[in-house]
Amino acid sequence: MLRALSRATLPARALPVRVRRRRRVVLVAAVLAGVLLIVVLATGWAGGGNNGMTTVGGNASTVVYQAGHRPLAPEFTGTTLTGSKLSFSSYRGQVVVLNFWGSWCVPCREEAPILAAVAGKYQSVVSFLGVDVRDTTASALAFTHSFHVTYPSVSDQSSAITLDSGTPTTLVVDRTGHIAGAVFGTVTYSGLTAILAKVTAKGG
Repeated sequence: MLRALSRATLPARALPVRVRRRRRVVLVAAVLAGVLLIVVLATGWAGGGNNGMTTVGGNASTVVYQAGHRPLAPEFTGTTLTGSKLSFSSYRGQVVVLNFWGSWCVPCREEAPILAAVAGKYQSVVSFLGVDVRDTTASALAFTHSFHVTYPSVSDQSSAITLDSGTPTTLVVDRTGHIAGAVFGTVTYSGLTAILAKVTAKGG
């Protein structure tokens, strides 16, 4: 099947040097009709000056991107753990928390109760969506039931929608479909809610 390939990259200065040295995070989003879109989330950060990025609570792995410095989130279509078709474009106009996880991932187990709690707190203003990476449906459903995760997740058994390295990773997408914040690693309640407070605010 012929595939069209598109790449978009955050500015090289977009992440703190500690994050740059630890990993190069690549978000791969696949549209099922043969279109593959790869978005490189981070290639490094030069530091200093007005780079449009701020850390949250001094944590270099939790960042907010200011308006004008936000890359457009990729479009993708997939099948949820319950068998329904889902298109990310249907979330446009909403603030979305997009979490990459797997039942095999120990840090994902640590953050699952936090994500469930934040989803409950923001249920009227923020949508949550998971991408279940390299997992079986049975294991993934057992995970969501165990941790009381009620929001949908798209199954990604073959890594068609995947993170090159860095599971878990969580993105916060603003109402215009741009990536406004990210957590590279396990989320904290204070870190994620701080990002959401900024992004859900008027003009955020």
